[in-house]
Amino acid sequence: MDHYDSQQTNDYMQPEDDWDRDLLLDPAWEKQQRKTFTAWCNSHLRKAGTQIENIEEDFRDGLKLMLLLEVISGERLAKPERGKMRVHKISNVNKALDFIASKGVKLVSIGAEEIVDGNVKMTLGMIWTIILRFAIQDISVEETSAKEGLLLWCQRKTAPYKNVNIQNFHISWKDGLGFCALIHRHRPELIDYGKLRKDDPLTNLNTAFDVAEKYLDIPKMLDAEDIVGTARPDEKAIMTYVSSFYHAFSGAQKAETAANRICKVLAVNQENEQLMEDYEKLASDLLEWIRRTIPWLENRAPENTMQAMQQKLEDFRDYRRLHKPPKVQEKCQLEINFNTLQTKLRLSNRPAFMPSEGKMVSDINNAWAGLEQAEKGYEEWLLNEIRRLERLDHLAEKFRQKASIHESWTDGKEAMLQQKDYETATLSEIKALLKKHEAFESDLAAHQDRVEQIAAIAQELNELDYYDSPSVNARCQKICDQWDNLGALTQKRREALERTEKLLETIDQLYLEYAKRAAPFNNWMEGAMEDLQDTFIVHTIEEIQGLTTAHEQFKATLPDADKERQAILGIHNEVSKIVQTYHVNMAGTNPYTTITPQEINGKWDHVRQLVPRRDQALMEEHARQQQNERLRKQFGAQANVIGPWIQTKMEEIGRISIEMHGTLEDQLNHLRQYEKSIVNYKPKIDQLEGDHQQIQEALIFDNKHTNYTMEHIRVGWEQLLTTIARTINEVENQILTRDAKGISQEQMNEFRASFNHFDRKKTGMMDSEDFRACLISMGYNMGEAEFARIMSIVDPNRLGVVTFQAFIDFMSRETADTDTADQVMASFKILAGDKNYITVDELRRELPPDQAEYCIARMAPYHGPDAVPGALDYMSFSTALYGESDL
Repeated sequence: MDHYDSQQTNDYMQPEDDWDRDLLLDPAWEKQQRKTFTAWCNSHLRKAGTQIENIEEDFRDGLKLMLLLEVISGERLAKPERGKMRVHKISNVNKALDFIASKGVKLVSIGAEEIVDGNVKMTLGMIWTIILRFAIQDISVEETSAKEGLLLWCQRKTAPYKNVNIQNFHISWKDGLGFCALIHRHRPELIDYGKLRKDDPLTNLNTAFDVAEKYLDIPKMLDAEDIVGTARPDEKAIMTYVSSFYHAFSGAQKAETAANRICKVLAVNQENEQLMEDYEKLASDLLEWIRRTIPWLENRAPENTMQAMQQKLEDFRDYRRLHKPPKVQEKCQLEINFNTLQTKLRLSNRPAFMPSEGKMVSDINNAWAGLEQAEKGYEEWLLNEIRRLERLDHLAEKFRQKASIHESWTDGKEAMLQQKDYETATLSEIKALLKKHEAFESDLAAHQDRVEQIAAIAQELNELDYYDSPSVNARCQKICDQWDNLGALTQKRREALERTEKLLETIDQLYLEYAKRAAPFNNWMEGAMEDLQDTFIVHTIEEIQGLTTAHEQFKATLPDADKERQAILGIHNEVSKIVQTYHVNMAGTNPYTTITPQEINGKWDHVRQLVPRRDQALMEEHARQQQNERLRKQFGAQANVIGPWIQTKMEEIGRISIEMHGTLEDQLNHLRQYEKSIVNYKPKIDQLEGDHQQIQEALIFDNKHTNYTMEHIRVGWEQLLTTIARTINEVENQILTRDAKGISQEQMNEFRASFNHFDRKKTGMMDSEDFRACLISMGYNMGEAEFARIMSIVDPNRLGVVTFQAFIDFMSRETADTDTADQVMASFKILAGDKNYITVDELRRELPPDQAEYCIARMAPYHGPDAVPGALDYMSFSTALYGESDL
């Protein structure tokens, strides 16, 4: 059995392996199967001079089972065990089961122990498997085989008979007319079909069974009463019985064979037309999907929130995971269907298929390239937008914090600057007010940087198109206006105080020194608190390490700051000591500053509390960056393996397509196994996709550990799958060409050796000069015109190269015989008889209705000297099927 037959067997036998064992519990069905299978076995065992009585008992020792297999196969099995012990019986049954399996039959849930134990269900299942393999599988009718072939044979044979409609192998046979029609079609003298009545199934069935047993040597396998009395006769019993009729009538007359050959050619034409329609529809659907998808990918309407952009990113991932992969498969299948159709048309000597305008494979490839370009740009835009929104959120939060701190500091400052307290103050109070004002100016200058920072952040938010820019601008403008007003009020108050400066005589230097040192120290603490509470955003380990280093440097300054604090507090304590020592009548507060020792101590304690919190935040961010680095390394390690693996596989496929050895079937099997190994690698791709998703969810935007991106891996994977599928399709087309043209394996090997020798660049294609040298080496003597004609055949698109498929197509045209065409035309002569024409009525009688009309519509009437109305001649028939060919 060749590879094709084996594949067909497996395709058909697979559903039967899982036959419905529950149906065997129906006593009526089990009875029918027992009787039918027993009669079928005896019809073969009697050739060896034996028979069985009880199907589940007589096969238990395995001896008659092995004998049955030897009779129906014509082969010798291993020597059976003659012992009576259970182990001997199991051994014999196993030998029989091994022989069945060696014929390509898959036995499911049928074991030797169950047969030896007399399990009825398993025994009947085994016999049914044997019947399928040796009685039904090899039935072939009009390119259909096994069950479908047998059913088509029954339908063809009973088509002319009234009240016979065979659609299945159960209820279609209950009235008995189907059996009678089969006998009458082949042996009309045995049954008077006109006397049969559809309402008398018992008579019909008994008549068919008795005639078949008496005249056709077909044993009676069913009882008419069992069939009539069952709502749905057992399908397997009917198939077994009907297969005996098929084999009895297998010697069909030559006219039927000739009609079948013609039907085959017509069926090929109809199939090619259907393939063309399917290609047009699939191409239209794919192009329409691309047309709808590209505008979505080209939409760059920004969102205002991170959540909305994350949803767009998730929608894009769904497109990549769910919507695009099926379309990639459709595109690949479209190319395969197009190549297969062109090969079939060439083999049928038909013109090449030209799709509708805009639906060529190249058009689809161009549209697909546009889709992928839009897809790449859309992904880059999404990531950039996410980065922009992330930066905006950070800046907006920073703006709010700085603005809140500044507004808290300015609260009440305008009212303070507008006070007229100096008008009624004493000289000492005036001096104190002036010094206090100087301290305030120092404080005001210290806050200048913060105001500039607020304005700079607002400007950056505007430049980045922050969605809430109006409110930010309004708040910033209010702060700037207030700051300008504070400056004006400060200047105005200084001028008023300076007018009374001559009244200032004495000032408490200690208070002044306290104020001068407390103010910057207070600003330092406020700046420290602001820095310690400032939010930060980093993307790498190095950035977080830089922040940590800066924080450690800040902590190193705390001892000196503490000394300064103690010094400031020491000044205040000195003032208190003087007041207590000299009983000075003071207002109780420092006239030069509002900063109290309690406030300094409170802020200092707050700074000390914020330091460990900052430590904790930096540690957590450091851990997060370590996790991100781990994700980068994990992705990089896998990508650095998968990327070269895909490249290696692509190179190996390229070498395989050029350096193919063995038969084409061996090459096809090797490529399919290679394809399976590639598909089995898919979980690693999916795992890498999962790691890539984690990286994107962690907002990691770069990876120094690999040069491969997920897009590179995806494109490489898709190209790898497409390349192996295309290579398999090329080998399948080579098999079609070889089988259709009758090319031997040795010729195919010679073609391959010649092609590889002159494929000097090892690209799987020969340029025109290499092809000319190859033809000359094979004995062709041609001029430029003849070579140009050959090039127009092998390179119709004028690409300047010749593929191996085109090469073997050309060589097959040169070397292969025309057996197929000769057989079809010989079939025409059989149908025509001694005439040189065939009538329309004869064509309609011998061919199925649809194919007869298809043929008639494409043929010109016969115009010979002895023309007959309604007849078709030999040349019209040839031209309709093959065009202006060598026929």
